[in-house]
Amino acid sequence: MNTLVKICGLTRKDDVSCALDNGAAFLGFIIECPSKRRLSVAQAAAIAPATLAAQRVAVTVNPDDALLARIMDEMTPDYIQLHGDETPARTAEIARNFKVKIIKAVGIASDDDMKDAEAYAGVADFILYDAKPPKGEKVRGGHGIAIDWNVIARAPTPKTFAVAGGLNPENVAEAMTATRAPIVDVSSGVELSAGVKDAQKITAFMDAVRNG
Repeated sequence: MNTLVKICGLTRKDDVSCALDNGAAFLGFIIECPSKRRLSVAQAAAIAPATLAAQRVAVTVNPDDALLARIMDEMTPDYIQLHGDETPARTAEIARNFKVKIIKAVGIASDDDMKDAEAYAGVADFILYDAKPPKGEKVRGGHGIAIDWNVIARAPTPKTFAVAGGLNPENVAEAMTATRAPIVDVSSGVELSAGVKDAQKITAFMDAVRNG
């Protein structure tokens, strides 16, 4: 199985180029939501033109229709990632109204969380299983917190899904073996600091995926 890689939280053109050079299939840009990696719609559009040889993902948290319209108009992403408390009904509504592919991120800490995630299997193009943020934390994702991969391994999963949460060059092969995820998603695990990627870590991560 050829595992695909999504590199998320990109904020700089050089990091986008590095991700592309190393074969990342998805590039994630965090749009106007609480995060140290936050970009405006205009900033994301500037570093993620439609000509890129990868799928561009606009990462949002509980977006309203006005923000989604601006994202679709200015950035024209390949996917919208919903990383908030969007219900299955809202997820389906966004996909229908904006005619865009959807990634739905779901925080996972238990078997019950995996069961709850099943509600999105028919409405999102794929589910991203991510670690639940610390209690009281408003920022979704990018905390470097790992999931118990066995929780994913013992649950039924869709044909296409992604795994995130504390992945790095040292543990991604283990995560792939445990979960058999067709897509892995990394952010803080390839960074020097929040939003500043490390070219050597990106290369090491991609090598670990290819050799895993």
